[in-house]
Amino acid sequence: MTFQELDLSEIISSYHLPVLPEAVIQGLEIKEHGHYLDATVGGGGHSALILKTVPYVKITALDQDESAIAQAKQTLSFVDNNQIEFYHTNFANFDCQPATFDGILADLGVNSHQLDTPERGFSFQKEADLDMRMNPHQSLTASDIINHWDETSLADLFYHYGEERYSRKIARKLVKNRPFQTTTELASAIALCFPPKKRYGRIHPATRVFQALRIAVNNELDNLKILLEIAPNWLKPQGKIAIISFHSLEDRLVKHHFRNHPQLHVATKKPITASAEENHQNPRARSAKLRIAQKVG
Repeated sequence: MTFQELDLSEIISSYHLPVLPEAVIQGLEIKEHGHYLDATVGGGGHSALILKTVPYVKITALDQDESAIAQAKQTLSFVDNNQIEFYHTNFANFDCQPATFDGILADLGVNSHQLDTPERGFSFQKEADLDMRMNPHQSLTASDIINHWDETSLADLFYHYGEERYSRKIARKLVKNRPFQTTTELASAIALCFPPKKRYGRIHPATRVFQALRIAVNNELDNLKILLEIAPNWLKPQGKIAIISFHSLEDRLVKHHFRNHPQLHVATKKPITASAEENHQNPRARSAKLRIAQKVG
């Protein structure tokens, strides 16, 4: 079945809309009897597309968020149980035999459900506790970082993980005025660190700090480095790995590791981005970048 023949309405849900779906399916070159790893299954959208593209496909699905696993099981209930295995884990902690998979997919970042659930604390659009944990069972939260890290550590975090030019000014103000309890309270304090003309632009002044906090809470960059090092070993010869990133820090890591890993050949010289039509239908796709590499040998 071609991508154009798929009925996307069957897999689209309010939980999470998969980004770059056609590019992912075509890039992985899904084949019959193939075994694929969905390292961030989320709501199951990408896995559903893989399973519907050709018959007799097997999926191993990972996610560190139990609510995502529950939703994915519902989304993928149209297939036999022997076609899919679920693991509640971060991909950095996953282990399997070498040469297991014909393809690997990782859709990085926060899924739509996490962003749209206020109590998860990922967004400053609605008031919520400062949480930001993708795995609710872990101990470290955004509140712990904001209210207990020293000024220098906060400034370095905002600068390196958020690429925030006002990082030192923001850190100084937050330390002086803490504790902070909610997302909106923190976002308002951050905005006051900006010149008046820059407080009301297209991008909210707190965006980069919230990104930095989320990355630190979930150890995202270190986990991604682990995946990029070990995932090629899990691929069969000629198998492909596809990674969707949503900010420059992730994309640079993926680009560097794909170019320099001895087992990989880069299949996408430039990252694949969403079409204007997809951006209109799914605004989350605007910052998505897909890179694909193939295992040599």
